Amino acid sequence: MEELEQLRRLLAEWRPVDYDSLPDLDLYKDQMLEYMQRQLPQADDALTGAMINNYIKSGLLPRPVGKRYQRQHLAILTALCQLKQVLPMADIGALLAQQPDAADPPAFYRRYLEQLDCALQRAADRLPQTADREALARGALELALQSYADLLVARQLLGLLTSEDEKEKGKGKKQHQEESRG
Repeated sequence: MEELEQLRRLLAEWRPVDYDSLPDLDLYKDQMLEYMQRQLPQADDALTGAMINNYIKSGLLPRPVGKRYQRQHLAILTALCQLKQVLPMADIGALLAQQPDAADPPAFYRRYLEQLDCALQRAADRLPQTADREALARGALELALQSYADLLVARQLLGLLTSEDEKEKGKGKKQHQEESRG
């Protein structure tokens, strides 16, 4: 039962730090990697320099300023590292690009943390009340199936967003072609 209570406390208390609590000093890559280990202690895989380079190349993370990373980089990396546990990087890129506050990292990160808080609270509320094997097995299956259903819906919503973008691009091309002819 102690492990279940520890999990309940973790879900209730642990959160990545808020934007204003992220280091206000620019960090070199190795410093940023060390900081992210403290920011996301539950991550399934450790963040590496090669991963950061790939995120920059793919446009998911802004380039550093003179080899130094700022708060916005830490905020975006926090979201990337958590979201990559459930979505492929291409989907994460499309998802983040669709956010209404994508151009404002502090605003996006604050909203991101609010949504994360709600999700963690919902998960905590679904924990079994007892630690007997049957309750744990039922709880694990329920949460796994909820994760599956949530992922299906998230992918569908993302598909709707990207198909709307494609329609808009098509309209823009058609309008440009008509203007070019006219």
